[in-house]
Amino acid sequence: MLRIIRWVAWGAVGVLGFLLLATTGGWLVSDGPLAPPRGATGPQTLSIGGPFSLTDHRGRAVTERDFRGRPMAVFFGLTYCPDVCPTTLTEMTGFIEALGPDADRIQWVFVSVDSERDTPRAMAAYLEAFDRRIVGLTGTEAQIAAAANGFRVFYRRVPLEGGGYTMDHSASVFLLDADGRFAGTIDHKENERVAFEKLRMLMEPG
Repeated sequence: MLRIIRWVAWGAVGVLGFLLLATTGGWLVSDGPLAPPRGATGPQTLSIGGPFSLTDHRGRAVTERDFRGRPMAVFFGLTYCPDVCPTTLTEMTGFIEALGPDADRIQWVFVSVDSERDTPRAMAAYLEAFDRRIVGLTGTEAQIAAAANGFRVFYRRVPLEGGGYTMDHSASVFLLDADGRFAGTIDHKENERVAFEKLRMLMEPG
């Protein structure tokens, strides 16, 4: 009998804990510090993007302010990437060709996460294989870390046998509107038709 009472008591504690967690969690995302601004909905409410200070593949210092006025498609990777990066940049080149003159309405950006090897000169040489409208950005380790943190991009250095290394990293293309607000992503290996529609929507006014 005492064992049953204990089970009932612990069950009640568990239910109470669950309700408290659910209530607290709901407050955090609806009215608390994790809540979006009042009346705001959609991907623009997510804090992705923000300030950065980097160097483009022509050696020019740039910030996020240099890209205001036109939407952006931003991909983080590295020139030594064996698969995901060249594939994504090839797909990006395909989107640019398919959009025709409309492609100039979007800024296409490739941000390196490999400060050690991806100098502006290395980025320029690498990007010769893709559409000339893709802008390469790199910087110091601290500058890249700040930019990646703003976009919530994961990356880490992975040592290889023989003393070399590669980098694990996020594989999505981030879409920002003309005001620098987050507008969605194109995921790795996403359906081409769906991705193309997202780019079309990105170009639509406000």
